[in-house]
Amino acid sequence: MLISALVAATFLQPAGAQRRPDSLNAVARDYVVLQLAIGEKEEGYIDAYYGPAALKAQGQALAKRSNLAALRSATRALSARVARLSRPGAGPDARRARFLAAQLTAADTRLRMLQGEKLSFDEEARGLFGVVPDLKPLSFYDPVVAEIERLVPGTGPIGDRVDAFQNRFTIPKDRLKPVFDAAIAGCRAETLSHFRMPPGERFDLAFVTGKSWSGYNYYQGGYHSKIEVNTDLPIRISRAVDLGCHEGYPGHHSLNSLLEQKLTRGRGWIEDSVFPLFSPQAIIAEGSANYGVELAFPGKRKVQFETRTLYPLAGLPTADADRYDALLEATKKLGGARMTIAREFLNGRISEAEAVALTRKYQLMSEARAKQSVSFTKQYRTYVINYGLGQDMVRADVESRQGEAARWKRFEQIISEPTLPSDLRAKR
Repeated sequence: MLISALVAATFLQPAGAQRRPDSLNAVARDYVVLQLAIGEKEEGYIDAYYGPAALKAQGQALAKRSNLAALRSATRALSARVARLSRPGAGPDARRARFLAAQLTAADTRLRMLQGEKLSFDEEARGLFGVVPDLKPLSFYDPVVAEIERLVPGTGPIGDRVDAFQNRFTIPKDRLKPVFDAAIAGCRAETLSHFRMPPGERFDLAFVTGKSWSGYNYYQGGYHSKIEVNTDLPIRISRAVDLGCHEGYPGHHSLNSLLEQKLTRGRGWIEDSVFPLFSPQAIIAEGSANYGVELAFPGKRKVQFETRTLYPLAGLPTADADRYDALLEATKKLGGARMTIAREFLNGRISEAEAVALTRKYQLMSEARAKQSVSFTKQYRTYVINYGLGQDMVRADVESRQGEAARWKRFEQIISEPTLPSDLRAKR
């Protein structure tokens, strides 16, 4: 397997050459170049980059001169350098080295996939995200569906009844912006009452179409995010707070801003300026963003905020708000079914049409929403585990602390340090 001259010059130490001792800072710069080079080979691989333009140019040059096999050799060479520099313990350098090692394992796994290697669902999840979910068979969720059926009595398929009831809470398109502005402001206020954000942090909000996801945060660097909300399907009132917290505060915008403030700028750790989507970072990012909704609005505080602030802005009646909230809480128990369906689909045991049908049954969705969900799985594959499993893991860790202040402090630590799934006290 030949390695290009640029790869060798960047990542390999020539035998007998007089060079400075290796360091984590040197590894980190090469890590950024390598990740950016992989990003040139796969659109969407890099979720965010706000580091030096010179490193981006090096990544582009490396990609032009190297095929996937050469990049994989460079990944293994860089992993070997991290291993030589690793030390036991819980100090900053030890955690930094473990983080780099885990991220490089994910990069190697992704390169294997890009070269056409077929991995099972479990192999892919372990290689990319460092965890394998313990999934239940779909029959496990039948009693939950029966319980929900009692909340939405009537005739016809339960999924259609649930969908029709939830559609009563759709935000009119001409009121989306004021509702989302108020929702994100509420999420921000709750977050800032527990920890500080960097000075000058901000976001831009846009509504888009033609996406497989419902919301996305494009972090721009400089404590600035671009948040996009997909309007392909009608948006219900509960999604305003969900997306406001998940994409904004204390979710993705908070996480990226704090990492930039505390690690990239505060410690000079350049590796945190790049976020490869298919990596252990993702399970922390998505899990904390999902759990952040519960943390910011525990118990009935969410529906109380919605009925007091958001329902009037949307022009929606509040008479059935509590019933709607109870239904949403019940459907959360079906979250694991999404991962089970994804595993069966990605392992080739069910067809796309069967995956859509099972999603309708066990996620209680309309056909259009089920198709969007399966479309996301087709595009992002095992990434789907990061939402439910990541949320469970972050919740278990944070809620092992006693008291609201201690929980928020632990949450802030998780999203502002080089945290891996293995660092969490978590049920899997």
